[in-house]
Amino acid sequence: MPEHVKKQLEEQIKQLEYELTTELPAEIKKAVALGDLSENAEYHSAKQRQEFVNARLGQLKRRMGELAMVNLDNIPRDKVGFGSTIVVYDSTKNEELTYKLVTSEESDVAKGLISTTSPIGRSLIGKELGDIAVVTTPNGKRELEVLKLTTIHDAPAE
Repeated sequence: MPEHVKKQLEEQIKQLEYELTTELPAEIKKAVALGDLSENAEYHSAKQRQEFVNARLGQLKRRMGELAMVNLDNIPRDKVGFGSTIVVYDSTKNEELTYKLVTSEESDVAKGLISTTSPIGRSLIGKELGDIAVVTTPNGKRELEVLKLTTIHDAPAE
């Protein structure tokens, strides 16, 4: 897992855990002191936020576990996979584009950082030099021919 993604997730988890263990209990205690809980908007709001934070913490911790299990040995050396940089020819746009396949946390389409779970990312995974990936987008189908491929194994260390 890229170190900056790990730090980003750890920071989000830390912030949410602080909110869950410190801020929300204080809000709930203050709201309870106001009296009748059945019509206490502050209490209900704090309880709803508590449920949301709990659910989000679960998601982030699962994602950390998933990313920690990424095994570079399982990423192909001659096909598009996580960490690959790909130069493609988009026949629909009649232009060459460069994409790097990254985690969903790192994706930034404007910078050419495409998530492996995005439609473009999914269509490119497993392709080799010369292969054509067909991507279905809201604007119709696009054909991307793989012109150049640098896998995570060939890329210079960041």
